[in-house]
Amino acid sequence: MYQKSLTLIFFFACFIGFSQQIIQKKLESTFLETTRNLRIYIPEDYEKDSIKNFPLAIVLDEESMFDIYVGNSVLFSKNDKAPRQIIVGISMEKSKNTDISFDRNNGKLTTTARNFYEFIRDEVLFYMESTYRTSPFITLVGHGYSANLITHFLKEENPIFNAYICINTSFSDFIGAQLKSFNWAKIAKEDTVFYYYLNTSNKLSSAKQAQIEQIQKGLSSLEISNFKVIADTITTSNVIAAIGEAIPRAFSNIFEIYVAISEEEFNKSIKELSPLDAIAYLENKYLEIEFLFGSSLGIRERDIYAIEKIIIEKENGDRLLDFGKMILKLYPSSHLGDYYIGKYYETGKNIKRAITHYKIGYGKMDPADPNADAFYENILRLGGN
Repeated sequence: MYQKSLTLIFFFACFIGFSQQIIQKKLESTFLETTRNLRIYIPEDYEKDSIKNFPLAIVLDEESMFDIYVGNSVLFSKNDKAPRQIIVGISMEKSKNTDISFDRNNGKLTTTARNFYEFIRDEVLFYMESTYRTSPFITLVGHGYSANLITHFLKEENPIFNAYICINTSFSDFIGAQLKSFNWAKIAKEDTVFYYYLNTSNKLSSAKQAQIEQIQKGLSSLEISNFKVIADTITTSNVIAAIGEAIPRAFSNIFEIYVAISEEEFNKSIKELSPLDAIAYLENKYLEIEFLFGSSLGIRERDIYAIEKIIIEKENGDRLLDFGKMILKLYPSSHLGDYYIGKYYETGKNIKRAITHYKIGYGKMDPADPNADAFYENILRLGGN
């Protein structure tokens, strides 16, 4: 009971915090021949930076999913575990059955569902991308029959979405054959990463659990390096609670590249690299973050320190210059780039150039920084002033 109360308090606090940043929009649709209500969440720093772009998330079943998704987005971004997102929720309250219906005899989308599919693809997406500063990374979210609908977007000849979050999915009986018919080679050729989250739950019927598990295994067996299948199993008290658990679990996987280097990532992907390859790994990580999520983070200092030992201890520290230049390229205002360049010249006994770069680095530091005095000692130690 105590834990549930804390969860309710958190989401209530989040709702108060982001309610002022939600825009209500009635979007006229040619495909639906009516207007449809949209709720749009704009991140708090959107207006502060007129250049920065933001990932976009499209959430179906707006009345039951939007607030939960936004709350998790706010929590993850505040803890530097995911980028801030622009989020649009599509109302399906009055036409839920027709928006996501399919022919029980063949699994194909009905005419009304196909119209809704095209409304998402050609009208909602167009409106959001032409009205707001969105980055290339787009997430599509649904549960139940809505999740079945969004899976059909995988057959698009030119992939539109980077991440698919399918919660407690109610698939048609023909979904297996449909997935097999999709052109998966097109995804393998794309120079980006795709994520497909699909959970089962102990509270779903045994038949539905078996079907979802079969789809999880089938998609995982594709072995497409840039198509990451997140096959999840949630044990919970009821079906609705699974939604609250699934979204943060999906976030943790979908935004894995955004987070700082973990011990697991270091040991798996970096530890055995040469200094030059470690530098390239770090640079590519942050270039991909900037491209996908529109987040120019510079480089987190903890990630710089994560590979520092490799640079200093391997190859006699000969790559310190390359390391410093890479940091300055991605994070010009950081003093650390100049520090490593200065250390490179100091190691080579070029004291004059070492002092120059130490001074440049010190000039970038806030005098109130507790490390500033220690940094200045490098200059004094070499006879600078």
